[in-house]
Amino acid sequence: MKKLFVRLYFFVMFLFMYLPIIVLIGLSFNASRARTVWGGFTLEWYAELFQDSVLLTSLFNTLSIALISAAVSTLIAVPAAIGLLAMKRRHASVIQNFGNIPMLNPDIVTGIILMLLLSSAMKLGYVSILLAHITFNIPYVLLSVLPSLKKVNISIFEAARDLGAGSLYAFIKVVLPEIMPGILSGFFMAITLSMDDFVVTYFTRGAGIDTLSTLVYGQLKRGIKPEMYALSSVIFITVLLALVAFNILSSASERGSYEGSKANITGDKTPLIKEEEK
Repeated sequence: MKKLFVRLYFFVMFLFMYLPIIVLIGLSFNASRARTVWGGFTLEWYAELFQDSVLLTSLFNTLSIALISAAVSTLIAVPAAIGLLAMKRRHASVIQNFGNIPMLNPDIVTGIILMLLLSSAMKLGYVSILLAHITFNIPYVLLSVLPSLKKVNISIFEAARDLGAGSLYAFIKVVLPEIMPGILSGFFMAITLSMDDFVVTYFTRGAGIDTLSTLVYGQLKRGIKPEMYALSSVIFITVLLALVAFNILSSASERGSYEGSKANITGDKTPLIKEEEK
């Protein structure tokens, strides 16, 4: 009875999470423009998707802003994390608390503040959206990198320095591989937050430029085009395949590392056994 309840619970949970996505994918193949009427199977919306210049431009803006803002945020957050770790605990705590304010602020407050600040220095557009996304992404990347950095054994870094390695070389060879999971986690989190953001983007975008979120908001008054269902389906399937591939590669890498370490242990013991037999 308990197993049945657990299975039913997880089934309902996953159904609640993925049923809207399944419906969305189904609508992308619906020949009718009405969401409540099934007009037959069609690939028309996928064909029109690649002919819609407005939609493709918005997609390009969304992806380019997400990738650039995530990369710049990571480049800023990693040295900041190292600096915080080298500071006294009290000073680092104060700076980190101030740095966490953008995460605690409501999006509408952050959007209005950034709009007022950026509009006084430049014309709102692509660059203003990019700067705004970098601003709210930095604390999230920093929060992801810091725990990984705290786990690093500083003695290994100091040993590399004692053996003649320069500070930068020792950091790249010793510290960077250890904190890479945290860096990648923060980088992909920043991409997700950037692509998902609407409020800050809406306030800092200016006229004549759209991302996918602001484009959808603009289409709500006239009705969302079926091409948007097709694009959403393509994005979801692409992300799903990327996650599956990443998990497969990670599993293969871990299995290879385990087999390699097992072989090394076996190889070390074999000569000793032969010597004892002699």
